[in-house]
Amino acid sequence: MDPRALLAGLPWLAPYAGLVRLARRRPELSRYRALPSGPSVSLIIPARNESRTIATVLASVRASTYQPLEIVVVDDRSGDDTAEQVERAAAADPRVRLVRGEPLPDGWFGKPWACVQGARAATGEILVFTDADTRHAPDLLAHAVAGLLAERADMLTIAPRQRCDSFWERVVMPQVWLLLGLRYHPSAVNRARRARDVIANGQFIMARREAYERVGTHAAVRGEVAEDLALAQAFFRSGLRSWFAFAESLMETRMYESLPHLVEGWSKNVYLGGRRSFPDEPVRRALVPVALGVAVIFWLLPPLVLAAALAGWAPSLLTAAALAVALSAGFWMLMSHGMRVPPAYGLLYPLGASVLLYIVLRSTWRGARRVEWRGRTYSGVEHLP
Repeated sequence: MDPRALLAGLPWLAPYAGLVRLARRRPELSRYRALPSGPSVSLIIPARNESRTIATVLASVRASTYQPLEIVVVDDRSGDDTAEQVERAAAADPRVRLVRGEPLPDGWFGKPWACVQGARAATGEILVFTDADTRHAPDLLAHAVAGLLAERADMLTIAPRQRCDSFWERVVMPQVWLLLGLRYHPSAVNRARRARDVIANGQFIMARREAYERVGTHAAVRGEVAEDLALAQAFFRSGLRSWFAFAESLMETRMYESLPHLVEGWSKNVYLGGRRSFPDEPVRRALVPVALGVAVIFWLLPPLVLAAALAGWAPSLLTAAALAVALSAGFWMLMSHGMRVPPAYGLLYPLGASVLLYIVLRSTWRGARRVEWRGRTYSGVEHLP
């Protein structure tokens, strides 16, 4: 092989080092000995049009081995039978309570508003905010409370298993999780010395009530699309301790079930969440779209050059492009395997990268001017200096 081709393909060997980082599943929540009882816990589920998933999450949290526990579901003015399903669960289990959400105030994003209403109704010493598209193992709360107490943390958040069942989930989601996993690995987040390096996963946030109130509750992040990220930064700035752990054996979630849903969801988060990740650095914040675009084009360049070489437009680059494509395909097969996706889907990485590039462009174009989610449209929701 031409040594120049090897040299040209070296950049696509570098990402393999990232796989070593991603393979480190420490800290692990399950290593904390489960507590069957302790401080009272209120588990809060904000729910808007969650007819397809609400019964599943309620069944899983009702099976929790931890006590004392109350389950507060905030129906955020759903247009389906979400509330009716919660009422049936409440009739069968006195720990379940339905809170019918009030109209959305000006300047608020829907999820923070639902979380605040749930916190107001809750009575627990420890508050847990979780999404309706999650499924909890019976001992999740028992391990989480143990971890919170053992680490003397004010907030605990986890990285659960991300289920990818459909074609588009399996093609696109690994692309997104690579960026998030490299940017916010739990071991690094737990050593953070700057607000830009902390994060919380809104799929599961456990907080001591007094700490949550000290940072201003979700009211402090009322206008944030990435309210979980902003809340973690608020904890950090208040001098409170957060803890991030892996919990793939204790919780799973399926975020998006279709391509339109996936595009809508990540279009909401990618640009504004990327900017929020640099709260005190206006230059880096301004360059977020460029950085995201470059990261995606990095994977698209080899197949594009290979196609050009095969078409006779750049024959001298054929060997280098083929090597880069082979390295890329191997990387994404390993990445897919790590997410419990059949490795063959990794061969479709150019398709996944193309969809992600479209999402980045769409999200950037819309910015804070137009954010759509769960049948609501927001504008002017960014609150950064």
